[in-house]
Amino acid sequence: MGRKIFITYKYADTNVKALPDYPNTKSRDYVTELQTLIDEGDHINKGEDDGQSLEDFEDDAIASSLRDKIYDSSITIVLISPNMKTADPEKDQWIPWEISYSLKQHSRNGRTSLSNALLAVVLPDMWGSYSYYITENPTCSSRTLNTDRLFSILKKNMFNIKDPETRQCNGNTIYTGYSSYAHSVSWEDFIGNLDHYLDIATGINGNIDNYNIVKSIG
Repeated sequence: MGRKIFITYKYADTNVKALPDYPNTKSRDYVTELQTLIDEGDHINKGEDDGQSLEDFEDDAIASSLRDKIYDSSITIVLISPNMKTADPEKDQWIPWEISYSLKQHSRNGRTSLSNALLAVVLPDMWGSYSYYITENPTCSSRTLNTDRLFSILKKNMFNIKDPETRQCNGNTIYTGYSSYAHSVSWEDFIGNLDHYLDIATGINGNIDNYNIVKSIG
């Protein structure tokens, strides 16, 4: 079954692996690639195409357009990239705002939207590595996520299951199962099995009451 997908990302982060046919690749180019995959499948892209950038509009007009797109979506994909955050307060950056709006319920014309599913797709850095965010631990068949580099609202929606299942390995506690409302996946794995990871995000969303959801910025 097709999903309506909204993508939030840092438009001009150039610290990402170069893509074929994209000189001076930036994170926006990964969005274009992803939107092509969405259009080829049974899903609906609720974000803007590259030629429809909202950059030149006033903030109120941008917010109004984004509200409409997010309201009519069911999954929000967050593209994690090395320079997705700036030094500006998080409340003044679009990604946290879009995540917050995605998670809140909104009523229009007698219809109330539910919280979107969240999926964090990690882009490779310019050297093709994910290690700035994902550290693989082969000895324990696990991975460590560097959530400290994320926006607060995204970090707080990871490892937020109310009753976590854990195991021990080499003195470390390891979460098992889907412990985060915002599930993380590398770009390479995601595009190799897009529907599978959308199903995971939708399944987690179907059990949203099992998670401590943070919907506000800060």
